[in-house]
Amino acid sequence: PRCPQAITAGFFYHAARLARGGYRTVKHQHPVFIHPHSALFEERPRWLLYHELVFTTKEFMRQVIEIDSAWLLEVAPHYYQAKELEDGSARKMPRKAGK
Repeated sequence: PRCPQAITAGFFYHAARLARGGYRTVKHQHPVFIHPHSALFEERPRWLLYHELVFTTKEFMRQVIEIDSAWLLEVAPHYYQAKELEDGSARKMPRKAGK
């Protein structure tokens, strides 16, 4: 597998998705934010994996990588259901949000 897919296999439980109010963890819908020092801070990809959460003024994701939501179901069918990973790209997203 390619490197991002291998990382997804190891950190599948650290997935977040772009939603209307920002990012939310996939499994528990906990609001999280990309750390301002991240290279992806301005990019706002739809799906992310993070290495750690750091709480300062908000819960920030550090060491983030963009992923494909399909990889989560491939590497962790025991953890995710297909309905949790529906892309929702057909729904309207805020302007300039998500690639």
